[in-house]
Amino acid sequence: MALFFRKRKPTIDNEPWKDHASVSRETTPRRAAVDPSASVEDEYGDEIVDYATASSALPRPSSPRIFVVANQKGGVGKTTTTVNIATALALGGLNVLVVDTDPQGNASTALGVEHSPGTKGTYEVLLEGVGIIEHAQPSPHSPNLHVLPAAIDLAAAELELVNLRGREHRMRDAIEQYVEESGVDYIFFDCPPSLGLLTLNALVASTEILVPIQCEYYALEGVTQLMRTIARVKGNLNDDLELSTILLTMFDQRTNLSREVADEVRKHFPTQTLTPEIPRSVRIAEAPSFGQTVITYQPKSVGAVAYQAAAEEIARRGEV
Repeated sequence: MALFFRKRKPTIDNEPWKDHASVSRETTPRRAAVDPSASVEDEYGDEIVDYATASSALPRPSSPRIFVVANQKGGVGKTTTTVNIATALALGGLNVLVVDTDPQGNASTALGVEHSPGTKGTYEVLLEGVGIIEHAQPSPHSPNLHVLPAAIDLAAAELELVNLRGREHRMRDAIEQYVEESGVDYIFFDCPPSLGLLTLNALVASTEILVPIQCEYYALEGVTQLMRTIARVKGNLNDDLELSTILLTMFDQRTNLSREVADEVRKHFPTQTLTPEIPRSVRIAEAPSFGQTVITYQPKSVGAVAYQAAAEEIARRGEV
């Protein structure tokens, strides 16, 4: 698989995925379109959309959907996408679990759960075989949202897992048990920007991949590398894994570059790419510093609206 450019336009080769079935895309609208004339800008220049922010009830999937949010390139919005999509689904009445597999614990921070050194969470599940339900914490943002936190202790897990039997399947076993015990609808893995045993465990435990793609040239190179990795995992460790969802992030409608990257991604992944594009937004960037997602921090901002729309489209695709 090769990444190449012609006439300075971004291109991507997704040949290994052409034969894979896509998730259903029934798209009955669930809310009225936003009227641009009713929007204003806040002090940062971010658009504020004036409409009711309470999430409508979202359709429940026929069986739990398990997503790994992955991209080998850093800075494309993996954690931001994970926490905002998860929050929007939970506010829509669905039961959601976020598994933080990044030792930095950024997803835990954004969802307002404790993850100081010594906090029990993902490390104990992977290394000690403890059940997820024992250490998953409720997020203050929604009673339907739970988080398996990642403390800094998780940084040592990569080395400690190497000599363990069945090291690639430890999270999958824990997820299967959690699904039976909890009645969960959606599970999201937030992964570090590397292909180590932490990310590999998430890939093996999941059935769907959500790939955030930053609307810049270098992001496409990361996707090409990720496609190779997914093909290897699918062929050797998890035949059920499918690239079902792509979300365009950090989109700047003022630039030709963003539009060209978006067009190229939609050309090669027409059924997987979500309709909403997540814009660049100061509100999105600053929300984690308040221990929140943008949906709970500034629910009327254009970034929050975009993430809510993306979550609703994901839910509609999984509707019975």
